[in-house]
Amino acid sequence: MTATKIAVIGGSGIYDIEGLEGAQWVDVDSPWGAPSDQILTGRLGDVDMAFLPRHGRGHVHSPTTVPYRANIDALKRLGCTDVISVSACGSFRDEMAPGDFVIVDQFIDRTFAREKSFFGTGCVAHVSVAHPTCPRLSAACLTAARDAGINVHDGGTYLAMEGPQFSTLAESKMYREVWGADVIGMTNMPEAKLAREAELCYASVAMITDYDSWHPDHGEVDVTEIIKTLMGNAGKARDLVARLPTLLGPDRAPCPHGCDRALEYAVMTAPEQRDAALVAKLDAVAGRVL
Repeated sequence: MTATKIAVIGGSGIYDIEGLEGAQWVDVDSPWGAPSDQILTGRLGDVDMAFLPRHGRGHVHSPTTVPYRANIDALKRLGCTDVISVSACGSFRDEMAPGDFVIVDQFIDRTFAREKSFFGTGCVAHVSVAHPTCPRLSAACLTAARDAGINVHDGGTYLAMEGPQFSTLAESKMYREVWGADVIGMTNMPEAKLAREAELCYASVAMITDYDSWHPDHGEVDVTEIIKTLMGNAGKARDLVARLPTLLGPDRAPCPHGCDRALEYAVMTAPEQRDAALVAKLDAVAGRVL
């Protein structure tokens, strides 16, 4: 058994959790660069918490420039065991309406301008992301959402686009009608892949703000409407997050789905051929197997 430490990556609106004790912003140094911002740490009930503003306070990082590797590495260094992503998304489904939440279980990664792995030349590793989210952690998020009275959908495929522009009408229709995606966003990739490489359980909570551009009755994305819906979603997200410590508990057994052992047989480079500088950078992410 280990101690549970929950990390939440999302917007600043979800961090004002009532009852968060000992809250303080801390700096975390990472060999992968500076994280998006300081990390807010505290304790809720019997469980330690960490909150990381994905875009930085004041929204200074675009989806492309978010330092995803530094963020995940910093959370690992803090001792986090479970990572919950909370992000705004567009919907491709009538029944997944603005204001609803979706517990994502699959991704289609269409990003192309981001570093997607901690590993590379000198230390090659291949992890499985066939099931990119943790079923145990996702189930806790689903229960927390239902207990908070949120209209939540169990499962959905998230199309990760590069951005920062929204989809064209042709793209939106293709993602929905041909590829079968359910929601669209710009930030969960490579975040989910990196969490798996870091052997962290990862769950994705998509907060729907709009219908992208495919819907004949809603037209193109309206940023003003997105912000209005996003503000309402933030309160729901706080309620969801506040319920997680009780659901997950202070004592954590090994993940039944193997998320915390994802690197067990993943490193392919022979020990004598590994690049010492890269291995040193991997001390938090992969120190268990290296």
